[in-house]
Amino acid sequence: MTLREKFRGTGVAVVTPFHQDGSIDWTSFEKIINHIIQGKCEYIAVLGTTGESATIHGKEKQEVFSFVNKINKGRVVLCAGIGGNDTHEVIEGFKTFDLKGYDAILSVSPYYNKPNQEGLFQHFKSLDKAAPLPIIMYNVPSRTGMNVTGETQVRIAKECKNIFATKEASGDFAQINYILKNKPAGFMVLSGDDPITLQMIAAGAEGLISVVANAYPKDYSDMIRLCLNGKFEEAGKLHLKYIEIIASMFAEGSPSGVKAYLSGMGLCENYFRLPVWKVSDKLHQKINELMKTV
Repeated sequence: MTLREKFRGTGVAVVTPFHQDGSIDWTSFEKIINHIIQGKCEYIAVLGTTGESATIHGKEKQEVFSFVNKINKGRVVLCAGIGGNDTHEVIEGFKTFDLKGYDAILSVSPYYNKPNQEGLFQHFKSLDKAAPLPIIMYNVPSRTGMNVTGETQVRIAKECKNIFATKEASGDFAQINYILKNKPAGFMVLSGDDPITLQMIAAGAEGLISVVANAYPKDYSDMIRLCLNGKFEEAGKLHLKYIEIIASMFAEGSPSGVKAYLSGMGLCENYFRLPVWKVSDKLHQKINELMKTV
């Protein structure tokens, strides 16, 4: 399979389930992985933002990568989340982690430092040179505090040959359209926003790395496949079916919302590592009511 074939469709930014004491709940993790695979999603992104990667470090991070590969048993494509705001540290991670079973790296743009556009370009250029696997860059300015502009993303796409895709979560359709128009042939644009994925695919994106598909993998991956096959009327019915669910899932932050759904499904407990915390009782009650509708 080509990289395009592997990453076209629905990827899931899988949660990391915890026990109340903060330790990783490996039993629930296995259940969630199997739930996603049985839902026919194309790939799993491990230790992205949804996986609470900011509070998982070193040896434990390797344990997560290895565990997901072991449970997956080659059934779907895997992508490893390795990013950060220290370029040197990210490159050291590239050298250190055993990524057996993985086909790509998902690397978020640097956060907190607020580098200018040249700094962002140089960061990804450095990762490109050091990459042990092809890279999907991840632009999510609502979390990082700095947007990787359309111009910078296109520059990266043209000059960094190991960076084959962008997970674009700016929500800015002027920027999305600029990237789609000016990117080199073969460079993939993937949605990082569940609510606008249908519209992004209509414009030319090739799939999604989803939060929602942790809980509803079958319907969401079916919707994406319908979109990619140009069947937008059928896809629209599934899109509208989940509008309120998606809104509730992000109303008080992610992964707080999606874990409320997963706990209601009996797939994991509703625990996190600080500073992430569970949703309010009011929102959780609403979530419980919405779950009855699907």
